[in-house]
Amino acid sequence: MVVSQKSAPPKDRLTREQWIAHGLRTLAREGDGALKTGMLAEGLQVSRGSFYWHFESIAAFRSQLLEMWRARATDDVIREIDSSIVGPARLTYLMKLAFDEDRSLDRGFRAWAANDPEAAAVVADVDARRVTYIAKLLRESGVDGKKSMPRAEFIYWAYIGQSSVMNVTHGTITESDLQDLSGLFTR
Repeated sequence: MVVSQKSAPPKDRLTREQWIAHGLRTLAREGDGALKTGMLAEGLQVSRGSFYWHFESIAAFRSQLLEMWRARATDDVIREIDSSIVGPARLTYLMKLAFDEDRSLDRGFRAWAANDPEAAAVVADVDARRVTYIAKLLRESGVDGKKSMPRAEFIYWAYIGQSSVMNVTHGTITESDLQDLSGLFTR
């Protein structure tokens, strides 16, 4: 019996990681409606065959995008903070990271989640993990356990809401204001 195996792609072909990166950029710029094999391949100026070399289907590709976002936007951030910052400065550092970042990708995932159950489940999981982590940082800063979750939720709601503010004068916050605000939540 002969087993068919794919031969190795030529070195000038795209990698799985390049496809994922392109998918994330596309989602951030154009939304989930642009996450179609033909459109993605056209954007990279390659054939659809290049896509199918790495992914079984567009559904598998979309699942990979969701997992990559969960890992990068939550797990990696938590790991970075836990390994590099000590004490109450963790909350301030997290707030600085969060409120200074470009949120177009986050908005893309949230818009996608409004119409897709798989995306909605991942976004809900990311939200829960983020809020739980903020509550942990608040408790580490001395906030009573019962007060940490409502405060964490409020901080997270502010984070989500900030990306929706259309007037740029109200959509940014200075580092000194972030220091001051993180102090309010830890009292």
